[in-house]
Amino acid sequence: MALDVIGRAVPKRDGAEKVTGRTRYLHDLALPRMAHGKILRARHPHARIVRIDTARAAALPGVLAVLTGADAPPHRFGFVRDQPALKAGVVRCVRDEVAAVAAERADIAEEALALIEVEYAELPAVFDPLEALRPGAPLVHEDRPGNLTDLRYQFGHGDVEGALAEAAVVVDGEFRLNFVTPACLGTMVAVADWDADGRLTMWSTTQVPFLYQRDLAHALGIGGDRVRVIQPPVGGNFGRGLDLYPIDVIAALLARRARRPVKIEFERVEEFVACPTREPCRIRLRTAAAADGRLLARDCHVVIDNGAYVSWGSTTPYVMLATVAGLYRVPAVRFDTTIAYTNNPYSGSMRGYGNLESTFAVESQMDEVADRLGLDRLELRRRNATRPGDANPQGFTITSCAMGACLEAVAEDVRGALPAPAPGWRRGVGYAGMFHVAGGARIYRSDGCGAIVRLDDFGKVSLVTGATEIGQGSETVLAMIVAETLGVPLERVEVVNSDTAVKPWDVGVHASRTTFIAGNAARLAAEKLRARLLEMASEELEAPAEALAVRDGWVFVRETPARRIPYDRAARAGHLREGGQTLVAEAFYDPPTAMLDKDLRGNVSAAYGFAAQAVVLDVEAATGVIRVRRVVSAHDVGRALNPPAAEGQIHGGIHMGLGYALSERLVVEEGQVLTASFMDYAVLKAADMPELRVRFVESVDAEGPFGAKGLGESGVIPVSAAVANAVHDAIGVRFRELPITPAAVHAALAAREAA
Repeated sequence: MALDVIGRAVPKRDGAEKVTGRTRYLHDLALPRMAHGKILRARHPHARIVRIDTARAAALPGVLAVLTGADAPPHRFGFVRDQPALKAGVVRCVRDEVAAVAAERADIAEEALALIEVEYAELPAVFDPLEALRPGAPLVHEDRPGNLTDLRYQFGHGDVEGALAEAAVVVDGEFRLNFVTPACLGTMVAVADWDADGRLTMWSTTQVPFLYQRDLAHALGIGGDRVRVIQPPVGGNFGRGLDLYPIDVIAALLARRARRPVKIEFERVEEFVACPTREPCRIRLRTAAAADGRLLARDCHVVIDNGAYVSWGSTTPYVMLATVAGLYRVPAVRFDTTIAYTNNPYSGSMRGYGNLESTFAVESQMDEVADRLGLDRLELRRRNATRPGDANPQGFTITSCAMGACLEAVAEDVRGALPAPAPGWRRGVGYAGMFHVAGGARIYRSDGCGAIVRLDDFGKVSLVTGATEIGQGSETVLAMIVAETLGVPLERVEVVNSDTAVKPWDVGVHASRTTFIAGNAARLAAEKLRARLLEMASEELEAPAEALAVRDGWVFVRETPARRIPYDRAARAGHLREGGQTLVAEAFYDPPTAMLDKDLRGNVSAAYGFAAQAVVLDVEAATGVIRVRRVVSAHDVGRALNPPAAEGQIHGGIHMGLGYALSERLVVEEGQVLTASFMDYAVLKAADMPELRVRFVESVDAEGPFGAKGLGESGVIPVSAAVANAVHDAIGVRFRELPITPAAVHAALAAREAA
């Protein structure tokens, strides 16, 4: 099929506005009479609130409202509804909100916070998830019998013990992953405004507006029909927007008390303390293989530091299991988890959502298996590569799959010439594969998205989509899908997606699902509209609708293309006559998938994505400094709808993955966040980035819109594993903890020399 729009290089719709500084982010929003809110947080990771006195703060000129836990509704929220917006009685981590102020200006609100007197009685605290499970450990939640959460993921398939016994090689290791933060350019912010009839409008950077609408209404004790959510452009999210947070509820409570709009925005230090992180975890993994390299079994146990409250971050084993069971062919799998409350800050859902962690462990052991068997590292992966038609132990059904081609692409491209390493430097090459959902992920009963397409008198096409733009380029690619389907110029299509009062329902932006799910919804709605447009044009062209086509903005008779009219003329003809009709069509796409059952089996995605990466790096033996020279990243994308935008997603993912591998760590000690600025938290700079080579392998998925599959997270997932494998290739030291810093490398080399 010839395509006019799909596959072209199309600049992002919001690109010009952003680079010229015209985009108005939520931080830029100023409403009439808007007040400014600030939150007072706990000084201790675990303490009883003995006394709180807000009298001096309330008396400060310019203060409009002061709230404590005594003023908050009793409705708890969060993944298991274990968190109140304002804490009363006990604080359980330094992120805990004990009071909030709204004032005429932000500086007045800040001054008022300093006037609030809080007397604490410190309580014993626990900061290690395994220590939290020992008898007599301090209870994080005193109303629970212990610190073990109610979340547990257990899975078994095949004869793991038999495979371990008969294997030619079994590798065993524990991998440790630490706190990291999304480091979004835009800090967390919420704006709330109540109207005279008690209806709330929230301006939010949420990624799940309809779930947010429901959960916020519950936390406030009102009906969801009284909450409207508006989503301005965001300065980064990376999964941060999947939960409802206290900032949202507190902004609404302050606005209701002050009877004015209230904005709460975090300063950078507060962002480091209060923004959700990637969860810290320990992964104990055993991998068994036969003498010919065939994988026989994986046995995995994951320990997760839940922090003080259960959030989406505690559900990452859902994805960790998918990688343990699905990255390469493995016939026997055992998986278990321990998820414990601690007095550390709780984590959220961050890009890749558990897959980076498990891929780091799995792919490190793929290299270890290859070394033990004397096999080439890429050859081992080729022998175990997933193929179309496979069904993995969880029941994930593989349709389109080009994993083998991705491995070949990186093998070929990594060989390109690079300058030889300088004296004292050692070069290494590392590989890693990737497996991830790419056709939605049915973690709710629905994985659907709605779309409405409207064509007006002037030929303007409006797509009203449930999907949310968070900088990933969804507005551009959805406009491309509609333009291609309708046969109209791309510049005549606009996308509307920022208001729950207007847009149709959608689960939200996560699991690399938007292009696939929202794209299919947009395509279906556009197909319905095209059929109605041809019906309207049939009278004008004196030909049956089935004999007509539309392309390049013209409706024409297929057999005699010269018989044609502009598509907007056909639309006007339908409006400006007796018995006319508007051209509007809607669709809802929910993929043909199944939620995991109680045994964690099911086919959660309509398509799966595959990738392979190769990393070339140099290590200076004297200092431990690592310099990444090249990253080659090959991705099975189904079809690249907008290749430059897709490549940009991969570039951003590689940057984030390199930071995870080499430099980023949010240091949390005794419950306190110690790296609370970019002076301390080491995000890689542009000058640190290596040469990037991105290759797309198009498998053209039958279910995807124009054959496309999801891509948003795949660039970040394999990077840290490939880096660790390259470091081992360079210096012969296996690192099982991230980040791999120069200090860690230097210490490991010194220890080896001293042994």
